[in-house]
Amino acid sequence: MKKLATLVFVSVLGGAITLGTYKTFLEKEEQAIVQAEQITQPVFQPVSYKTTNTNLGAIEGIDFTTAAEKTLDAVVHVKNITLNTSQPSMRDLMRGNVQQRKQLGTGSGVIISPDGYIITNNHVIDSSEELSVTLNDNRTLKAIIIGTDPKTDIALLKIETDDILPYATFGDSDTAKIGEWVLAVGNPFNLTSTVTAGIISAKSRDLSGDNHQSFIQTDAAVNPGNSGGALVNTNGELIGINTAITSQTGSYIGYSFAVPSNIAKKVVQDIMEFGNVQNGILGVRGGSLNSYSAEKLGVGETEGFYVDDVIDDSGAAAAGLKSGDIIKKIDNIEIKKLSDLRGYIDTKRPNDTITIFYLRDNVQKETEVTLLKNNTLTVPIIGVLKDAKPKDLKRLSAENGVKLERLTSDQYYSKYWIANGIGEGDIILSINNVKVNSIEEVKTVIANLDKRQLFTVQIMKDKGQIERHSFR
Repeated sequence: MKKLATLVFVSVLGGAITLGTYKTFLEKEEQAIVQAEQITQPVFQPVSYKTTNTNLGAIEGIDFTTAAEKTLDAVVHVKNITLNTSQPSMRDLMRGNVQQRKQLGTGSGVIISPDGYIITNNHVIDSSEELSVTLNDNRTLKAIIIGTDPKTDIALLKIETDDILPYATFGDSDTAKIGEWVLAVGNPFNLTSTVTAGIISAKSRDLSGDNHQSFIQTDAAVNPGNSGGALVNTNGELIGINTAITSQTGSYIGYSFAVPSNIAKKVVQDIMEFGNVQNGILGVRGGSLNSYSAEKLGVGETEGFYVDDVIDDSGAAAAGLKSGDIIKKIDNIEIKKLSDLRGYIDTKRPNDTITIFYLRDNVQKETEVTLLKNNTLTVPIIGVLKDAKPKDLKRLSAENGVKLERLTSDQYYSKYWIANGIGEGDIILSINNVKVNSIEEVKTVIANLDKRQLFTVQIMKDKGQIERHSFR
């Protein structure tokens, strides 16, 4: 019993000593750690960052004020009044009353000459009944349309004033570089004289999917109303006409697109000199290379324009280009995809000469090509039409007509023509009962078509049979 009591006493004494030691030496330290984990007060730090790296000073040294000052007075607010037919009621239809109401659309434009020529987008002034331009000094003047080019979405306007107007000077969009600072100047949401800044994000950008476009892409904020406004570099030189955004909401989300100034400049010069746009053509068909197409074609290049076919009687044919050639460079412009090629060719006119650098059987070659006038026209219902040569007409004993060069890519109409035995080489004699002898005459007939009429085509087939086909 004594031994048991002694054991209990020793155990209690040992526990007391252990507890006392813990309380005296360890408990405060552990409590401090627990409190540190539970209390998470925010810590505020200055966000300035000091460094001895002097290269960062270049960013701080960028000054946009000079470019803005050069551009603001040259950018105008374009107002477009159109007439829209409201949905008629049954009563209106019975009385023959179809009401029209005026609708106001707005955009931007850029003065490009001291006597009042203004460049803008075609979609800004499309279907206009009345056009006016408000200058940066708040004067409003009437404007007239000198010419338009829906293909590039460029239009040329003119205002009359006795004053010498401030204007923007064109820069060279071909030399603009990805990563270069740019300013977008325009009138978004009717907020006049708005300047935003960004960089060039990409060049030769195509939004259509059919490689008919070659935009400069930027991350400068552009919104509805900026269309037709200026994209300028830090020197204040015009390197693009702001045209489009890509957005699910209709407002800017980080991407905006501009028609390169070299294309826009060429379009307005053509309109002023010729009354329409003069397009020089190279005369090749093909597409961009990538890993998939390179493997399919059995070539070792994944960048460039692959020539599938060379059009007869074209500049490319005369220069000796062949199917299988890979165009890598034109003059000093690298060709990595079709939109690179198209964007550069769109700055050229018929009879301009360019130097093409290409690969043939992995051997680099070069040749000079003289661009020719486009003698083809795509009519969606029919296909690609071309001026007929005397031998084409003589072969079928046709007195007039244009040649069907290639059937339409529209599957519905293509199947229709094939089912009726109509194909390449046949002659289009007339459209809507008007005889045609050239592509220019076809353009005139189509421009004057009444959409309410049947579209009628008279065709001479390969054995001399003449057929008439009508479409609504």
